[in-house]
Amino acid sequence: MQPKPPAPSFEDLLDSARRHALHLELRDVYAVGEEQQVYDAYLRDGSVPADDSPFWSGWLPLVERTVARGVAVRRARIVSEPVTDYIRFEHAITHANERAGEQVRWLPRRRASTLALPGNDFWLIDDRIVRWNLFSGDGQALKPDHTEDADAVKLCTEAFHAVWDLATPHADYRL
Repeated sequence: MQPKPPAPSFEDLLDSARRHALHLELRDVYAVGEEQQVYDAYLRDGSVPADDSPFWSGWLPLVERTVARGVAVRRARIVSEPVTDYIRFEHAITHANERAGEQVRWLPRRRASTLALPGNDFWLIDDRIVRWNLFSGDGQALKPDHTEDADAVKLCTEAFHAVWDLATPHADYRL
């Protein structure tokens, strides 16, 4: 049996999208890794990186060119309230995601209790491929996985839309 190929990179995934790229985030804390300096600055004094800073140099141009091709890029976050410091940080920097063309919504976890949700964060591209973002218990990013399994795609499609319909647009979500 052939080993499963590695999950596509974010760049390859978004470059392959023709209609939409949907991202569901389920965690309240992520180990910040390459974000550590920016996150520490936010905790220290509330500062956030400028849109043209090295922090955003890979992500924002990728989103901009994806959206420019007519692809909808949407991100939904399920969060516990009161929110963690990390979620406060994400909320503070989300303006840059939106300026690049992402649409972002927030759903308090208490309002997600009746939703059927997958066990991991994911990206769903054009209702055809799921990239699972996997994390250790302490929030460290692990090697991602992916699937084109019809049942997994259906679960993620339905879950994302259910969350999106209940969630609050970024501009209206108050911490």
